[in-house]
Amino acid sequence: MPRTAKSTTDTTLPYFRPEALTFLRNLARNNDREWFTPRKSIFEAQLKEPMLAIVRKVTDAMVTFAPDHVRPAEKSLFRIYRDTRFSNNKLPYKTHVAAWWSHQGFGKTSGAGYYFHVSAKEVVIAAGAYMPEKDQLAAIRMWLLEHHAEFRKLLQRPAVRKTFTEFEGNALTRPPKGFPKDHPALDLVRCRQWGLSMTLPAATALEPNFAATLIRSFKLATPLVNALNTPLEAALAPRRRVLFGLH
Repeated sequence: MPRTAKSTTDTTLPYFRPEALTFLRNLARNNDREWFTPRKSIFEAQLKEPMLAIVRKVTDAMVTFAPDHVRPAEKSLFRIYRDTRFSNNKLPYKTHVAAWWSHQGFGKTSGAGYYFHVSAKEVVIAAGAYMPEKDQLAAIRMWLLEHHAEFRKLLQRPAVRKTFTEFEGNALTRPPKGFPKDHPALDLVRCRQWGLSMTLPAATALEPNFAATLIRSFKLATPLVNALNTPLEAALAPRRRVLFGLH
C-alpha cells in the first residue's frame, strides 16, 4: 500500500518538495487508475495544493501587470485527468501539472495568455496565443497585416530574446485563404500560434523563488500577450445599440 500523505501544512508554500517530482515520475511509469486512485490524497497534498499556492501567488502579482487575466486559482489550474474521448492515447492521467491564465471573457484555452507546467523532466513557461479559436485566429492575422512591424519589435527585444524562444508557429505551407501572397507579414500570418516559451530544469520548481521566476517571466512577455489580445478585446467591447435605424 502507498504511504499516507504527510501533513499539508508545508505544501501550501508556493513551490514543490522533491516528493512531488518523484510522484510524477512514478505516475509516468504507472499511468493507470489502479495505481493512482489509492494515492490520490498524496497527489493532492504534494502536487495540487502546492500548485494552487503557486497560482495564487502569481495571480496576486498579475493585478499590477495583467489585471485582465486575474481569475480564481481553481479556474487557472488544469485537471490531472486526460480527455481520452477523441484520442488514440487512452492513458488516463497527464504526467505534468499545469496552469493557464486566459483573458477574462475568452474561452479557457483561447486568446493569448500565460502558461506553465511542471513534469518530472522539466518546467515549461510560456505566453502567447496557442489555441486561438477560428474567429480569433482570423482576427489576429488581420491585425498582423497592419501591425507586423511593431509585433516583430516585441519579439526582438533583447531581454525577450535572452530569456525566451519564439513559438515555431505550427505554420501553414501557404497563405490562409483570403490573405495576400506577397505581404511582408506573410511569415507571421501563416502561423496558427504565436508566443514565447522557455524550458528549465525540473528542479526549478523546488526553489522557494519559483513563483517569482514565473512572475518575472510573465511580466517580460506581457507586451506580446497584450498585442495578440488587442484585436480580440475589440470583439468583446459591447456594441452600440441601434435605435430606429439611427446610432
